[in-house]
Amino acid sequence: MTVRILFAALEKRWAEFEVPLRAALSEAGMAYELAPDLGPPETIDYIVYAPNSDVQDFSPFTRTKAVLGLWAGVEDVVYNTTLTQPFARMVDDGLTRGMVEWVTGHVLRHHLGMDPQIKKAGNWEALHYVPPLAQDRHVTILGLGALGRACAETLSRLGFSITGWSRSPKDIPGVACLHGNEGLQEALSVGDIVVLLVPNTPETQNLLNAETLGHLPTGSVIVNPGRGPLIDDDALIAALETGQVGHATLDVFRIEPLPEQHPYWTHPGVTITPHIASETRASSAARVIAQNVQRGETGQPFLYLLDRELGY
Repeated sequence: MTVRILFAALEKRWAEFEVPLRAALSEAGMAYELAPDLGPPETIDYIVYAPNSDVQDFSPFTRTKAVLGLWAGVEDVVYNTTLTQPFARMVDDGLTRGMVEWVTGHVLRHHLGMDPQIKKAGNWEALHYVPPLAQDRHVTILGLGALGRACAETLSRLGFSITGWSRSPKDIPGVACLHGNEGLQEALSVGDIVVLLVPNTPETQNLLNAETLGHLPTGSVIVNPGRGPLIDDDALIAALETGQVGHATLDVFRIEPLPEQHPYWTHPGVTITPHIASETRASSAARVIAQNVQRGETGQPFLYLLDRELGY
């Protein structure tokens, strides 16, 4: 039987994904039709999906067995009441590796105090900074899902003292794992560098606010490759002004692209990167999609399903 797969994403994504996705499906032994337009929605078996596509109403897709996301984040679909089909998040080794590399690079940048040296600011003495060893630098990672765990394990292997926090209990070798409200305060209180990798849910919005930022050691660094709404922007700017926060490296924002007039652009204590910490790589993501299609066709449970109650 031929499986009909609709590719619902921007045109540039189709250009990136068509060849590797066809290769992955063929390698999995699938007989398939794959295109951005396959005709009547009631004939579609699977949807490869990005939330910024034209497909927003899933109710006509009565035959669809699963919607297979191209993005790691699900906040743009979790509250779509027309999406009654199983939705699989993108959990991909390439995406994870990209996040680990970005986080590790920026943690090391702040740990080593590289910014003044890169900018060649001041004089010889002004550039003279000998950092502590990694074992004496405390890194807190908020969020211990697939991405947070991978970052925690990598930084731990580099010798950093790692504290992790999540909503529910976790156990990761080499990581002091905390959870719940009391655990959050403790995790923040030891964070010389704090990395945000929790999902965007109603419970995590403004997770870093005027109160919680006050729990940080003075001069701590914030690194946010997770989601923009995790941070109260006004509270962060106020904390930067007082020195409570020494620097913030931000890859994600409430509005993207970041508006030209936003104070982050000109603040000397803020580094901006344009949502590049972890891109979905077509070559590896295509294999994840093909695997889930194959599982659906052989009666196996889908991988990485969205839990609508948890919101991720």
